[in-house]
Amino acid sequence: MVRLARKLLAEGLGTALLLAVVIGSGVMAEQLSGGNVALALLANTLATVGGLYVLIEVFGPVSGAHFNPAVSAVMAWRGALPRAALLPYVAVQLAGAVLGAWLAHGMFDLPLLQVSGKLRSSPGLWLAEGVATFGLLLVILRAPASRAPAMVAAYIGAAYWFTASTSFANPAAVMGRMFSDSFAGIAPDSAPAFVMAQLAGAALAVPVASWLGKPASATEERR
Repeated sequence: MVRLARKLLAEGLGTALLLAVVIGSGVMAEQLSGGNVALALLANTLATVGGLYVLIEVFGPVSGAHFNPAVSAVMAWRGALPRAALLPYVAVQLAGAVLGAWLAHGMFDLPLLQVSGKLRSSPGLWLAEGVATFGLLLVILRAPASRAPAMVAAYIGAAYWFTASTSFANPAAVMGRMFSDSFAGIAPDSAPAFVMAQLAGAALAVPVASWLGKPASATEERR
């Protein structure tokens, strides 16, 4: 129980900090970009890449640094996470995401309790979320362990730009961003379709990763 509690603390805290990075950098970028949306997105991307890499390195040895219910579900399916731990993982990830949004609001003297009015609803956006999450899970399942943090962070940074949805790729991120009426927000009406697309993308990544075979071992990497 102590070990599980430590893992849950790492997942909740890591998810909260990740959402604080995503939302807080979005608020800062919007304030400083002078209305230049591309510049704001670039700043948001760079902060997210750096923050995500560091958080994976810090919390990975404790909990696996999923910060994402879709990732936890896949790990439970593959046996890398005990199935009894899945619901607690998801619960702390969702709660941490909301706390992270509130933390970002508090740092910028914004109202803590917000609901996003930013609609994100179209077939292209749903496809983009499926693609973003498929790619994320494929990277996680295929990346050599020693390079996974950098590869995951780099992929998310790229997906901010090559997907129409700016790559949420995470049901917990949808939850947190739903409660932030900011540059990074998503309206509650848009959230269910995003989550369904993410889960579909994650589910598709599992057989594809298995078909591709095992990732390179540390010994093979050095050859």
